Amino acid sequence: MMEISSVTKVFGKLKVLDRVSFNVENSEVIGYVGLNGAGKTTTIRIAVGVLPPTEGDVLIDGYSVAKDKRRASALVGWVPELPIFEQDFRALDYFTYLAGYYGIPRGEARRLGRELLSELGLGDAMNRKLAEFSQGMKKRFALAVSMINDPPNFIMDEVLNGLDPQGIAFFRELALKFKKEGKAVLFSSHILSEVEGIADRVVFIHKGKIIGEYSMDEIKSATKPALEIVLSNNVDDRALDKLRKYGEVARKNEKTVLLYGDFTDISEIISSLASIDAGVSEIRRVERSLEEFFFELIERAG
Repeated sequence: MMEISSVTKVFGKLKVLDRVSFNVENSEVIGYVGLNGAGKTTTIRIAVGVLPPTEGDVLIDGYSVAKDKRRASALVGWVPELPIFEQDFRALDYFTYLAGYYGIPRGEARRLGRELLSELGLGDAMNRKLAEFSQGMKKRFALAVSMINDPPNFIMDEVLNGLDPQGIAFFRELALKFKKEGKAVLFSSHILSEVEGIADRVVFIHKGKIIGEYSMDEIKSATKPALEIVLSNNVDDRALDKLRKYGEVARKNEKTVLLYGDFTDISEIISSLASIDAGVSEIRRVERSLEEFFFELIERAG
């Protein structure tokens, strides 16, 4: 479990993070979404102990990153946005070298390296130099390295950036595997649609502040197709009861309701409202994309 508690970061006169707080529970995958420059990478670098917070703290399974960085950092696997490795090493050799920092004997490290590199789709490339790897392959290698000590928590910065559809599908399966194993997973992205199908919950950050936290089901509900129905008179309980026969209803204002569903024939709905003298002055189909939902959050945050 990861607990980010009132984290603030100031560089000179610039406040990059302002009291950022959210949790990542065990067996949960959290998407951390914001525009480029919103503060995602700074949050992550503080959470893994690379950057100290100006205020606040991060607890990794109860250990403070600020006060007990060594123990906290050992409990989290980190995949940076742009992994940097020694380019002249062959993948398996470099994996073996890095595993030595965890006290793993050479023979065991090479066995583990073959296993993880194969699992992450690099089985045919483990004897190639890292300089020959594509950006997507480097991210897979970074994932393998982050799994060396089988940590209970994972933090991944823009891990989907630059991946092809096959790579995104691969990461989705890996995140679900971690979730089933009881691990806590946090991954950042600046594209909300990439998070769909992977995250259980999404935390939105803008200009260093958290502007929303929603389950993926809540986001999908807010973006599904709907009819926007404007009545001649105010919406009353009778009109709402009639509309509930056709789907989920949300009152938008005194005269307007949203009826969720992908309706092909709206004449029956209009007739049903007319039967109780609830005249329809306007009706239109509306649908928000995931990105529209995101930018509406940003607009409301100002």
